Amino acid sequence: SPGSERDTHRWLQTCSSLGELIEHDFDTTSLTRLYKVADDLLKHKTAIETHLYQRETDLFQLSNTIALYDLTNTYFEGQALNNELAKFGRSKEKRNDCPLVTLGLVVDHEGFVLRSEVFAGNASEPKTLTQMISGLAPAQASIEPPVVILDAGIATQANLDWLLAEGYHYLVVSRDQKSLEDNTLDEIVVKEDKDNRVTACRELSQDKKEVRLYCHSQAKEKKEQGILTRFAERFETALTTLKEGLSKKGTIKKANKIQERIGRIKQKNTRVSSHYSIEVIVDEKTQNAIDIVWTKNEKADKKNTDAGCDCLRSSLVDWSEEKLWQTYTMLNEVEACFRCMKSELGLRPVYHQKTDRVTAHLFITLIAYHLVHTIRYQLKQKGIDLSWESLRNVLANQHRVTLSMNTENGEKFHLRVTTKTNTDQEKIFHALGVKSDILGRKKTKTIKNKICSAN
Repeated sequence: SPGSERDTHRWLQTCSSLGELIEHDFDTTSLTRLYKVADDLLKHKTAIETHLYQRETDLFQLSNTIALYDLTNTYFEGQALNNELAKFGRSKEKRNDCPLVTLGLVVDHEGFVLRSEVFAGNASEPKTLTQMISGLAPAQASIEPPVVILDAGIATQANLDWLLAEGYHYLVVSRDQKSLEDNTLDEIVVKEDKDNRVTACRELSQDKKEVRLYCHSQAKEKKEQGILTRFAERFETALTTLKEGLSKKGTIKKANKIQERIGRIKQKNTRVSSHYSIEVIVDEKTQNAIDIVWTKNEKADKKNTDAGCDCLRSSLVDWSEEKLWQTYTMLNEVEACFRCMKSELGLRPVYHQKTDRVTAHLFITLIAYHLVHTIRYQLKQKGIDLSWESLRNVLANQHRVTLSMNTENGEKFHLRVTTKTNTDQEKIFHALGVKSDILGRKKTKTIKNKICSAN
């Protein structure tokens, strides 16, 4: 349950039984020490990351055959003048008004983190690939390097050529689009259930070294169409409001000002503004706008036919369409990782200002993710697929409490107990293979202000 260093310090001393669990008195721990812990962890970042992933590999027999790479960024509160990595760029949280820092992650197909790196907020995504992927190939010649999966923003031709030269295979999302309605290639179904139907057609390059898979997902099409519909409705509502104002007193009517307003509306709705032709009818005498007329053009209809389509490129020419599609969907693991860190583990925003403290903040979040994902992975194997927030809520009402009782001879007994678990909590503890009451009952007594054990 993430918080600032100050909030964590208060939580450890007043709200948590962690000290009792690990036999440490957090009343003796200063706030300054928490900041120094972050600094010490950062000094050993590479060793810690390597150890954690090796431990996870041993625990769960991970195959290391897939490596997924992507980047995200987070924003600062404040100017971050003392941080050389804090740069203005394109914020993925739409906070372009704040300086940013970029986090790059390489994860395996199960969502476990292999490697991380912090870049400047305006880092060029394609240029980060070689630094992150170099060294992932095993030293043993008999072991195949992992297949690298990339999003379109990183999958430049130069990066694909580098991957092949280093011995990696790739599976990437291409910016190329091809409507499946017009294709002459054989189409097969790669996934079909009650919620979604995915079809794909395969095209081999002339040198037979790369395969392109043109995919169409009904679920993705429905989602994209819904987004475009909402944008179109918002765009037309703004135009309607502007048009209705032409017949009202006290509103802007000059044609040049109306054109400026239309320009601003287009700027706010760039995804659909190109779908419309807009004409302003002007009174020649007064140069006032008397009407605004708009129609959807054919370009919008053509663009909608490509909704739900993806083009995948891969050097794995011998893989089937089904295997390529299923492997590509593993890219969702990176997005799930980012969502967990941002929404549940306190990655955003960043309140620190110095470079090392910011990097340490991101690294602590990453260590927390290792712990959280290990727990969730074990639970998922037992059929419990809950988010970290949901797990916290389920377990929140189990407490460690102290009962104090006075005796007639002046002694005071203190009984430390754990509250009973409910059914949902028991399921979680059972799936993890741990006792629901690890600490048990502890009894102490006070005699003339001295505490002694009564067990």
